Amino acid sequence: MFENILTGLSMMASLESFVAIAVGLLAGIIIGAIPGLTADIAIILCLPLTYSMPPIPSMLLLLGLYCGGTYGGSITAILINTPGTPSSAATVLDGYPLTQKGKPLKALTMALYASFIGGLFSALVLLFAAPNIAKITQIFGPPEYFCIAVFGLSIISSISNGNIIKGIMGGIIGIFIAVIGQDSVSGAIRFAFGNRKLAGGIPLIVTLVGLFAIAELLSRSDYNPRTDPARTQKLKLDREKLSWPEFKRCIRTMLTSSVIGTIVGATPGTGGGIAAFISYDQAKKTSKYGDNFGHGEIEGISASESANNATTGSTLIPLLTLGVPGDGCTAILLGAFMLQGMVPGPALFKDYPDVLYGIMVGLIVVNVLMLLIGRVFTPFYSNITRIPYELMSAMIIVYCVAGTYSSEASTFHVLLAVCIGVFSFLLRKLGFSVVPIILGVVLGDLVETNFRNAMVMSDNSLSIFVTRPFSLLFLALAALSIGMFCYKSIKSKRQAAAKVISEGETT
Repeated sequence: MFENILTGLSMMASLESFVAIAVGLLAGIIIGAIPGLTADIAIILCLPLTYSMPPIPSMLLLLGLYCGGTYGGSITAILINTPGTPSSAATVLDGYPLTQKGKPLKALTMALYASFIGGLFSALVLLFAAPNIAKITQIFGPPEYFCIAVFGLSIISSISNGNIIKGIMGGIIGIFIAVIGQDSVSGAIRFAFGNRKLAGGIPLIVTLVGLFAIAELLSRSDYNPRTDPARTQKLKLDREKLSWPEFKRCIRTMLTSSVIGTIVGATPGTGGGIAAFISYDQAKKTSKYGDNFGHGEIEGISASESANNATTGSTLIPLLTLGVPGDGCTAILLGAFMLQGMVPGPALFKDYPDVLYGIMVGLIVVNVLMLLIGRVFTPFYSNITRIPYELMSAMIIVYCVAGTYSSEASTFHVLLAVCIGVFSFLLRKLGFSVVPIILGVVLGDLVETNFRNAMVMSDNSLSIFVTRPFSLLFLALAALSIGMFCYKSIKSKRQAAAKVISEGETT
């Protein structure tokens, strides 16, 4: 193995490879930071550029777009409460509150370091343990995928802002949005209300732009520049740096979240968004500062960003070893490999070991350069908050419209995003959290498809979910997650009651 690693390092150590990585990272960060534009779109836009390039530089350009786009989504999530990519949705929970407190640089710096650690960890796992991890995920079937999705939905209990009923209702709304359109099994059109344009369902990009960006613009429609702290108080945002003690207490969370993200990413059909929410939930339950999560806790950012970036390397594990893409980006990368004459699968390590190890070593370099580029440009990101909101809101709506339209060149999707934005705005006014809705959207199709396939496998017997070890494991984790939430909720209520009684006795 080490001989292959050294050979791969020598093959990728060229000026062309480093230029490809740098260009891919810069373009990926910019595109990922634009709401509505994702790493998938970045890779698709740049795919024609790789036709005439050698295999290693071409794949490193696309991997730079992948990693840069995943990290770039955290920038707008932190600064303007709008995740640039779906995998950064959990970063909003603590990133934007820190910006509201005048500490965007601290949040952006934490996001950068967490992204680097998560990405580097998964790249090392890809390099040294890809075949062994692929053997585990190879035995997963519909029952396991369904139970993973159930485990993901159990997180709703911890991200419902203390109101579990509204959280469950939000999750149901998200699942309803996910099942709109043509049924993948029977082919029937569901909940389209006679509109053929809804037959294909509602794209995730449209849902994200509506739920976050447009709803955020509507919620700030009463903006008054005279009361804006960034103008009246002239906040010195660039001096709120991340301290060593703050970084030190996040190390355990980042390592744990990197492991979670790597495992989730190695499971085909999941993705960075699921990994981020699972890691955020676990960090909130195990952290000493769990009560601060959702109010600008730096540890929440470290959990989300290390987990979603940890999927960038691990999603390549099933792709390279089995020929099964782990998410949308790796599905595009599958086509990119085939354009280079390489068919991902079990024979890839045997037929192209030098090229393959060159790409995997290059992924480590991608994450190192992402850290260096981020260190240079992060101080400039925080100055975005100094831009007058009147101008910023106009820029956001233009980017959102452009991103929504570019996904499928459909003006109907733009109108749909506006409608979802208005609906999200009304839900916010009623005290609903948007995050459970997003979780339902992301996991809805995964739950339905794999449940139905599992029922076909078991002849409509639910016992299949408890007789398979990994299915039972994920169901147990889901029950444990809900149980911990209930325990903490009861404990906090008892503490609050005891505090009221003690205050009454003292008076």
